[in-house]
This record gives sequence, C-alpha cells and structure tokens, in this order.
Amino acid sequence: MGERVAIVMSEVFLRRLSPSLMPFVRRRQDFSILSIHRPIEMLCDRLRTMQASGLITEWLPEVTEELLGLGIPTVVADTDKSYPGVVSLDVDDWAVGREAANAFKQAGYKSYACLGNSTPYSEQRIEGFKNALGKQVSVFNEAGFSDARYSEQFIEPGEALLNWLSALPKPVGVFTAHDPLGRFLCSACLKLELTVPEQVAVIGANNDEIVCGLSYPMLSSVPIPWQRLGDLVGEWMQRLRAGESPPSDPILVAPGPVVLRHSASHLLVDDAILRRAMAYFSERLGEPVNVASLCADLRLARRTVERRFYEYYDCTPREMLCRMRVNRAKELLLESNQSVARIAELCGFNDAERLAVVFRQFSGQSPTQWRKASAAGEGR
Repeated sequence: MGERVAIVMSEVFLRRLSPSLMPFVRRRQDFSILSIHRPIEMLCDRLRTMQASGLITEWLPEVTEELLGLGIPTVVADTDKSYPGVVSLDVDDWAVGREAANAFKQAGYKSYACLGNSTPYSEQRIEGFKNALGKQVSVFNEAGFSDARYSEQFIEPGEALLNWLSALPKPVGVFTAHDPLGRFLCSACLKLELTVPEQVAVIGANNDEIVCGLSYPMLSSVPIPWQRLGDLVGEWMQRLRAGESPPSDPILVAPGPVVLRHSASHLLVDDAILRRAMAYFSERLGEPVNVASLCADLRLARRTVERRFYEYYDCTPREMLCRMRVNRAKELLLESNQSVARIAELCGFNDAERLAVVFRQFSGQSPTQWRKASAAGEGR
C-alpha cells in the first residue's frame, strides 16, 4: 500500500477539520482530497487506483457504505453509527439539543419549538432538546436544505412554514438543527414582521461564524468542538495505520454552551430590573460579585430582585449567577489548557474546590471529569 491518506468529504466539513490535520502534514503525511459529492463510482475507482493507506470521510447516505466496502482503514468523522473495523466519531447531538434547551430555560422562556431537516442528527438534536425540557415542543421539518449547499441561502420560506411560525405562542424560543436553518428562520420572521428575539428567539447549532455573522440579527448557536474532533480524526488515523483495532462504540464529543448573539440574548428581556441584573452578572463573571453586591451597586431591593428572578427565570439570582459561571467554565475547559484552579479564578470562584462543588451541582461531574470526558469522547 502507498502512504497517502484519502480525505473524502465536503468542502464545508474539510474547512472545519483541516486546522487539526495540519500537524500531520508537517510529519510528512500526504493527503489526497476528494469531494464526497462526486459520483460514487468515480470515488471508488480513484481510491482503488491510489492505493490509499487510510480514508477519512464524513457520513453521507448511500455513499459511506460504498466507501467502507473498499476495506481501507477508515475514520468516519461525523456519525454515531457503528461499522465493523471502522472508527466512528461525532459530536453528542443529544447534548447539542440539551445545551440549547438549557439556554432558553435560563432566559426564562415558557414556549418552545424546533425547526429541523429530517436528518438523523437533526432528529437527535431535537430529541435532546425535548427531553431536556420535559414538555411538548412544536416541531417543523424543512425539506429544502442539503449539505451540498450548506452555506447558501436562496430558499424562500414556504406557506406551511410561515403558517407554523405565525401560530406559535409568543414569545417563543426556537431551536434549529443547524445554523443555516437558524438564518432561514430569522428571514422568515422578517417576512412576517416578527421581531427577533423579542417575539421569536432563535438558537442554531454548529456556531459557524460566517453563517451566524451573516444572519440578521446575528445568530446565537451551540458550538461544536471541531478542533477536538479533528484531533481525534488525525490520532485515530495514525493508530489504525499502525495496526491498532478501533473501539467497538462510536466516540462522542460534548458540545460547548450556547454562544449568545443578538437572536437569543437574555439581556433583551422586557423587565428593566432583570436586564440590569443580567448585564451586571455577564460583565463581572470573573469578579467576586454576589447578589448583595448586585443590589448595592444597582441600588435595588434584594426582595424585589429575587421575586423578579423567580417569576421570570424560575430560579434565584444566586442560582443564575452560578449557572452562568459554570457555562463560562465549560467554555474554558473545552477551549483552553488552563488549569482548573486558574479557570476557577477566571470564573469568579474563590478556589478550585468551590468551582468543583458548584460545577458538580449543575453538571453531575467535577470539572476535571467533564474535561476528560469531553477530550476523550464518550462511548455510546
């Protein structure tokens, strides 16, 4: 066999993973890149001719199974389906939905809905969203999207979608299975003259900066740890080529907490006291502030603040501050190599022990356990 590894995937997915694969190029690893949207016969013929020593691909119906039939050591970078002798890697899509649900709950929404595209990951993300809420959620599936034109926006909202959106009780928090659907939903709201986020708050998934940034208003989204997924892809490709057996279960990587932008900001609540309180907490997560300092600095009566938080967010101001700090700690655990002690300091906790206590209350794990599970991927 040759020493070249074949990468068969869409350009969108390749751009997500390529930063993690660059170190392998510096180790003299040669890659051959093919678009997964080429005819399957052409792909198979090319892979046979080049005698690839490994294959990195994404999951696509009626394509993946054909490629796996070639018998090349393979890493599939975005599926939780198990294949004999193959490494399957994916984000935990149920957890993606849970993160969106938690953000809406934290913002105090009582009405929820989902916009999906009927793909397996869409159904899993919506299932995670619904399970986290434990209540009825209205779901609409839009059939006009495909991965082949992921970033494009040329589909006009149809009458069925507009009728569904109009009928939702307002204000409503809508989770979309990926960012292009979120951008699409925001444009539908503009068409109906519904304000975002005051009437319809929108959270997407993937946190693609181009899609989120070119949405109006800018789109909030659940970030996918592409860097970590790419690292695992490269590591497992090396291990397979060295003769190591793949794990029997898919490797799932946890997403990060929602990145809030204009489409779903908790700072845009109607209550002026809550807006001031949430802004105060948001701007001072790294400082040793508490409810007493909030009330003193903003000259607010503590009983009034606590009553408003209960009525709108169904939690105390202290619980809200702890949730926000834990979410910030998760971002730092996922995206940096900072020590737990340093992260505790950056998130406004007195020490690592206090962070661990609060973190476990909200996530069921210690910060170190959560980081290790996120880094290694969770078998399923």
